[in-house]
Parts: sequence; structure tokens; C-alpha cells
Amino acid sequence: MKKIIIEVSEQEEELLAAIRNYNKSFPDGYPELLWYAQRLFDNMLRQPYE
Repeated sequence: MKKIIIEVSEQEEELLAAIRNYNKSFPDGYPELLWYAQRLFDNMLRQPYE
């Protein structure tokens, strides 16, 4: 696996963690974790990106 180091905001880090947790828990945590990751993503789109 190739690793890349980049700077991310706290929101982006939380979204990445949510996606990773969803992938690890599938199918047991599917409804809640998928909803949470989608909500984080949607909230990031609604705000002006800095």
C-alpha cells in the first residue's frame, strides 16, 4: 500500500475515520455508520470550503 502524507482539516480527518470505521464494521454497523459518514460529507459540501 502506498502512503501519502497530506494536511487535512479536523472535519476531513473525521470523515476519513468514519469511512474507515464503516468499511471495517460492514455489515454489522452498516446503517448507522453509513448515515454518519454521509452526514459528515453533506455538511462539508454545504459550507464554504477554506
